[in-house]
Amino acid sequence: MTLDPGLAAALRQDYTRACLSAQDRAMLDHAVKLTREPARITPEDLDSLRQVGFDDRGILQITLIASWFNYINRVAEGLGVGK
Repeated sequence: MTLDPGLAAALRQDYTRACLSAQDRAMLDHAVKLTREPARITPEDLDSLRQVGFDDRGILQITLIASWFNYINRVAEGLGVGK
């Protein structure tokens, strides 16, 4: 969450090119991999999160939030919500 409209625009356009902390970048990289290739998550991916300061609780929160958004968006799309 940010009040910086420039950062918000950069995140919408391409988060990989936005000016982010290493921790924010790792978090978003993990959320993207969890969304696109969940079966390819490895212990090394979790270690990457730990290396930038996330503990197991933080990793759990990232995983739960990203997974919930993936789930609820698929439910809405499957029901034709907004169409």
